Amino acid sequence: MSATTGKSRRPSPSSREPLASSRPGMGAISHEAGTDFRVWAPNAKSVHVTGSFNNWADPGIPLVKEGEGLWSVAVDGLKDGEQYKFRLKSGKKVLLKVDPRARMIDPESGNGVIYRDSFDWQDHEWTPPYLHEAVIYELHVGTFSPGKKRGAGTFETVIRRLPYLKELGINAIELMPPTEFPGETSWGYNPCHPFAVEASYGGPDGLKTLIREAHKQGIAVLLDVVYNHFGPGDLDLWQFDGWSENEMGGIYFYNDERAETPWGHTRPDYGRHEVRQYLRDNALMWIEEFRADGLRMDAVSYIRRTKGNEHHESVDLAEGWQVLQWINKDLKQHSPRIISIAEDLGNNAALTAWVEDGGAGFDSQWDASFVHPVRAVLECPEDDVRDIGAMVAAIVPPDGSDAFRRVIYSESHDEVANGKQRMVSEIDPENPSSVWARRRAVQAAGVVLTSPGVPMLFQGQEFLEDGWFDDQNPLDWDKARRFRGIRLAYRDLIGLRRNLGGFSRGLTGQNVDVFHRDAENKVLAWHRWHEGGPRDSTVVILNLSNREHDFYELTLPAEGEWVVRFNADWTGYSSDFGDADLSCVEGRSGEIGHPSVVGGLKLPPYGLVVMSQD
Repeated sequence: MSATTGKSRRPSPSSREPLASSRPGMGAISHEAGTDFRVWAPNAKSVHVTGSFNNWADPGIPLVKEGEGLWSVAVDGLKDGEQYKFRLKSGKKVLLKVDPRARMIDPESGNGVIYRDSFDWQDHEWTPPYLHEAVIYELHVGTFSPGKKRGAGTFETVIRRLPYLKELGINAIELMPPTEFPGETSWGYNPCHPFAVEASYGGPDGLKTLIREAHKQGIAVLLDVVYNHFGPGDLDLWQFDGWSENEMGGIYFYNDERAETPWGHTRPDYGRHEVRQYLRDNALMWIEEFRADGLRMDAVSYIRRTKGNEHHESVDLAEGWQVLQWINKDLKQHSPRIISIAEDLGNNAALTAWVEDGGAGFDSQWDASFVHPVRAVLECPEDDVRDIGAMVAAIVPPDGSDAFRRVIYSESHDEVANGKQRMVSEIDPENPSSVWARRRAVQAAGVVLTSPGVPMLFQGQEFLEDGWFDDQNPLDWDKARRFRGIRLAYRDLIGLRRNLGGFSRGLTGQNVDVFHRDAENKVLAWHRWHEGGPRDSTVVILNLSNREHDFYELTLPAEGEWVVRFNADWTGYSSDFGDADLSCVEGRSGEIGHPSVVGGLKLPPYGLVVMSQD
């Protein structure tokens, strides 16, 4: 939206002479000389701004009508920190509304707060990881690291845990939505003020501090954003300027059946230019001002289709697809290193196709065809019915596509709630810390971190957090000490995935070959490589049964010595593991009856072995 040009003189808060703003921007535009306001309210007959700066005068300072539904005013001497609202007259109605672009919300009153960006980034040089090298850790600010007396977490308490995440090997964190939500706790997927950062977490400067400090630790920060719906609670956007049709949401929303989502009748009207601009500006704000390294967009299927992926009555929303394209194109224009991830769960290849080719332009998308079979196979209580074919289908990207166009995981906030629990609780509900739950939890980590794709962990997974996720119960950090060996297993697997030791480059590559499938013994093996050869080609062997093999023979990609880089049976990971003696496997060729290179090793129950050559 463009601003009209006003005169050079500006009224003070007490002046009665309103002048339109000459500055670009929307909302409360704070600057050295004062604050300008601009708001979109095409159906209002008049708009005023009132607040703590004029003792909440009624009606307040009038805004000047600019055209195209915009109203603005420039106010000299008005500084940041003051509370404010817009008073809109529409017919016989008088509405007192929070600015749709309010950057801060006062937690006591719910009023907007004038915010001026003066954050000190301390000129820290930072380059985010490439997508094929990223290991993502999804976390919820309110429960990840509780405050004093186990109170709700904040950005500051997350900062205290950054050294822990760095030591674990994490180089990207994904924050569940940090925007303002109603009530004291929330997952964050019910945003009521999309441009404001949740005050109880630490507000906008708190989030910027977290991002700055994460970058100092070598950790990128991705933010969850919600553009498929707003609210539905405490939603000042609802009938913002008094107009609506069919008793629906007014100018920011569809006002017909397209408004319906599983979370309320609050789907934004992607067909309105002003709403599309609102969403695009929101996405760019996190990147440009907050210096986030990327975005994960929630439930994209409800942006591009009326009822998501699977409903038989669902139809395409062409204008929703166009919004996705516009946002992603502008993100890449800001920086080609910005990471854009879709949660769509429909495995639609067009989502990660280039905008120039008609795609939506995302870099990657959450892969439901990975998480569901992996969990089903590892949670299955009977070895005999464990489906190794399903595991193979999960490991190999569909249709030979770019491996890093998918985010792979065994736990996420959705997969450990809504009737589902953490994997260890699904494996052994009576004793989630049993040896078999621990063994298969390490297997899940190994499959995620050695399969082609962008691996993602969910908070606490690395120390066997059990039960289900909700927004009121913080992580039990006592488990981090109790299961420090399991944390070490995760650290070692992450180090291999990132090739930190310089001998597992293949795990950062595109290529995979599941070269061994033993349905009878439930054993799989796959080869990962970038260019191939020593310190590149990496072999993973997975035993999906409780049976131990004293000498298990299989083909190998090359002859010579294969050094064991990871053995899930090591007692350093858990004192009651078997500690199978594994150091290297000799690949031999030319043996009678074996035209290929073969090798053999002791294979522990529920074992996972990773090997490469020097």
